[in-house]
Amino acid sequence: MNQLPETGFLTLAQIIGQDEVTEEQAAENRKRGKGPKRPRPGKPAIVPVKKTCWWQGVASGRFPAPVKVGNGRGTFWKVDSIRALVAKA
Repeated sequence: MNQLPETGFLTLAQIIGQDEVTEEQAAENRKRGKGPKRPRPGKPAIVPVKKTCWWQGVASGRFPAPVKVGNGRGTFWKVDSIRALVAKA
């Protein structure tokens, strides 16, 4: 499992993980016009669920609600909320 910072906020990609994108995949995505256009390393999941499942869990109250930052443009979760979720599981 990832080491969580003591305080602060996490993005959804940090919580549910993110697949690696190789240079070849990024080049193909640029040609198709879909998907990540630049290579990136993968991020291991803290809570291993898909994005749709996560948002359904937020709506039902199973997962913590996000905090909007920057005039509502950024969506983040408090580290304390995620730590409590992991401890509860």
